[in-house]
Amino acid sequence: MSDRITAAETLAAGAPATTSSPHVDAGDAGYSKDLKSRHINMIAIGGAIGTGLFLGAGGRMAGAGPSLAIAYAVCGVFAFFVVRALGELVLYRPSSGAFVSYAREFMGEKGAFAAGWLYFLNWSTTAIADITAAATYAHFWAMFSDIPQWVLALIALAVVLTANLISVKYFGEMEFWFAIIKVAALVAFMLVGIFLVVTQHPVDGHTPGFSTITDNGGIFPTGMLPMLLVIQGVVFAYASVELCGVAAGETESPEKIMPKAINSIMWRVGLFYVGSVVLLALLLPYTAYSGDQSPFVTVMDKLGVPGAAGVMNLVVLTAALSSLNSGLYSTGRILRSMALSGSAPRFTGRMNKGQVPYGGILLTAGFGVLGVALNYVVPGQAFEIVLNLASIGILGTWGMIMLCSLLFWHRAQDGRVTRPSYRLPWAPYTQIVTLFFLASVAFLMWWGGGVGRTTVMFLPLIAAALVGGWFVVRGRVKAIAAERQNA
Repeated sequence: MSDRITAAETLAAGAPATTSSPHVDAGDAGYSKDLKSRHINMIAIGGAIGTGLFLGAGGRMAGAGPSLAIAYAVCGVFAFFVVRALGELVLYRPSSGAFVSYAREFMGEKGAFAAGWLYFLNWSTTAIADITAAATYAHFWAMFSDIPQWVLALIALAVVLTANLISVKYFGEMEFWFAIIKVAALVAFMLVGIFLVVTQHPVDGHTPGFSTITDNGGIFPTGMLPMLLVIQGVVFAYASVELCGVAAGETESPEKIMPKAINSIMWRVGLFYVGSVVLLALLLPYTAYSGDQSPFVTVMDKLGVPGAAGVMNLVVLTAALSSLNSGLYSTGRILRSMALSGSAPRFTGRMNKGQVPYGGILLTAGFGVLGVALNYVVPGQAFEIVLNLASIGILGTWGMIMLCSLLFWHRAQDGRVTRPSYRLPWAPYTQIVTLFFLASVAFLMWWGGGVGRTTVMFLPLIAAALVGGWFVVRGRVKAIAAERQNA
């Protein structure tokens, strides 16, 4: 596989050119450039609307009440900072290895190794959450109610895996239509919700409006602490925002497409996340929601509209499959970048005739099979267990992105690189504040006790695994690096 240098040659009209990176990433070679502007834009939308909203918001609303909207807004701001930082790096040098490739350039192979495997931890556990969610949604329909949850989880994994292995074009088309369905459903729900609030139409005996909040304990019905404690789950809801940065390596003109796609994330977060949670709080008391059912399905069910709940359940099932599809796609690209530098198993660097890195995709799917087993053993707790583990991976991934951004800024200050005109605002303070926020979320996970504390206590074990893994692969990493230097 030949090496090549990838760099954004130009920016938007009138913008100064960037300094091309001297970094060579063999993992960027061999991909097709079949993702179009519409794919990237909808991937950005799909990454900002996922299982964490459609399923996770129910249990979070029951625990924190209407204050959940505040948690979504705060986390959304930091999610935007992360993806904006990644966008600046993408315009500096587009790469399918994304932040793993940038970690390799700015932090060395050790940094790339840690970034890549933390990302894998994120998506391998998220894949389990997604197939668990899909199985939970399927049980809504009577025809599937007698089928064991683990069987439905296995079917969901098999269907999405098969589609993901065909080609990136099929992935792009699937994500495009998945995102269209999610956005259309949310828009329809919000229009219905606004109509119900404006007309004061009763919902399950409750009159929608601010009285639904004020008569049931206000914005903080259980205090402010529950809002703080659900933040780690809210962070999970934004887990896919970095996906558009990975996809940039398989599009023809990232310098034109990426800024528009990333900038639109902020208003989408405000509209779809915060707006929909506010409507949920206005339509029904927070006690009406639960973690066993999507809150959107709960509202439609309470309305008594024939078939409405079933349609919304189909939409949220689509969201879970979309998230799973994205996870398999992104880990395949990240693991290939690592494999070609020696820090991941060799087979994860292999590509099929459709120019798809199938080895990495199959490895992630293999962990999904472990999720099927988890659904067999503890079907009622599977989602919450993997949600917390995925949150650790997300915090690590976002932290690595911001560290890369901070190091990139320092190099720009030294004159070694030139920042593109599309930049993370208020650097380096934005990176520092975001890193502090991520550390605070980890602390809140521990402070909240329960599964969250247990998950944080796994951190030393995760760190030990990363250190041990590095000692296992470092010889091969050095050998490959020396071979390239002598080539």
